[in-house]
Amino acid sequence: MLASVKDDNRNAGAGVFSVLRGATGPLIGLILLCIFLSFATDKFMSARNLLNILDQITVLGIMAVGMTLVILIGGIDLAVGSVMALTMMVMGYLSSQIGLPLGAGILLALAVAAVTGAISGVLITALGVPAFIATLAMMSVARGLANMITDGQQIVGFPSWFSLLAYTRFGGFLTLTVAIMLVVFVLGWLYLRYTPGGRSLYAIGGNQEVARLAGINVSFYTIGVYVVSGLLAGLAGVVLAMRLDSVQPTAGVSYELDTIAAVVIGGTSLSGGKGGIIGTIIGVLIIGVLRNGLNLLGVSPFLQAVVIGVVIALAVAAEAVKQK
Repeated sequence: MLASVKDDNRNAGAGVFSVLRGATGPLIGLILLCIFLSFATDKFMSARNLLNILDQITVLGIMAVGMTLVILIGGIDLAVGSVMALTMMVMGYLSSQIGLPLGAGILLALAVAAVTGAISGVLITALGVPAFIATLAMMSVARGLANMITDGQQIVGFPSWFSLLAYTRFGGFLTLTVAIMLVVFVLGWLYLRYTPGGRSLYAIGGNQEVARLAGINVSFYTIGVYVVSGLLAGLAGVVLAMRLDSVQPTAGVSYELDTIAAVVIGGTSLSGGKGGIIGTIIGVLIIGVLRNGLNLLGVSPFLQAVVIGVVIALAVAAEAVKQK
């Protein structure tokens, strides 16, 4: 019986390490960062501030799951920030200007976001356009369309219940926006860990030609991950609209950089085939905690950009050293 207990403990430990595989470094970094900030400012570890961090990372967290899938296959999506803005403007225009129910406007706007991802995927797979160029073009197109809808003007005046969803804490701590992010995290993790499709993404990222010869439909999965990335960027736009109670075409500028940074900091390799949702969650938390801590310490936004840039460089350098 004692031997059985030891085996169970060993298997449990192995399970934990398998879940954290590739993310132990970022996790240690997150813990050290939290320890430092807890000593540097007494406000950091307060329940109110920790809940505030969760609220602040919802948009980034949702987008980062889609970006994780894209980077896992060796791709990149530079259009997510612009697609987010386009989704917000379509939703606002349909509900405020056309008069559609807000729920219908949200669904149609999400459909537009998914279509932008599909177009990027088709450009990459059918026409052979490099992912960087295809999504760079979509970034420009989506931003232009977002501005054209209202000639660059913001839209305000959503129903009061819509904004309340982002600030009402169910059970005293959980807002709907945080709940949406957590559901997206769980679905992404389950897909990558337990489905043949998830394993196919790793195979494609490892070697596309070998994956193709093994019978994996590379084009199908490539288009699929860009559709999901666009769809989640749109969902993040809806969440941001809840938080702001308005939409504007300038929303989401540079969000693609933050999203890529979170995924890379979390240990997902830019060359594809390595990484996962757990690491991305940790990467999102690192960026959220770092920004929150720097704000509490009174660091200027300009210096914050420098610090986050250094963190990204260190994360990529650490990954490069580990692969050698």
